[in-house]
Amino acid sequence: MIPEASAEFVCSMEEVLDVYEQPYDKNHPVVCLDESPHQLISEARESFVDAGGVKHVDYEYRREGVADIYMIAEPKRGKRFV
Repeated sequence: MIPEASAEFVCSMEEVLDVYEQPYDKNHPVVCLDESPHQLISEARESFVDAGGVKHVDYEYRREGVADIYMIAEPKRGKRFV
């Protein structure tokens, strides 16, 4: 659920959007960063395909830790770095 936008939020969002409207400048690039945490898991038992071609995957898994995945993009230049 998205909360109701306050005047302060709208003002801040307009400042961000103004940056995206500016023309591309290689000396002052617009760089975006996004981060997402992911749980790392593996199968506790190996999956298999039966004689009828149906793949069977067990519901049990092993926790292998967590990782933060970052995505960096320079949208005005059309470049992304993962």
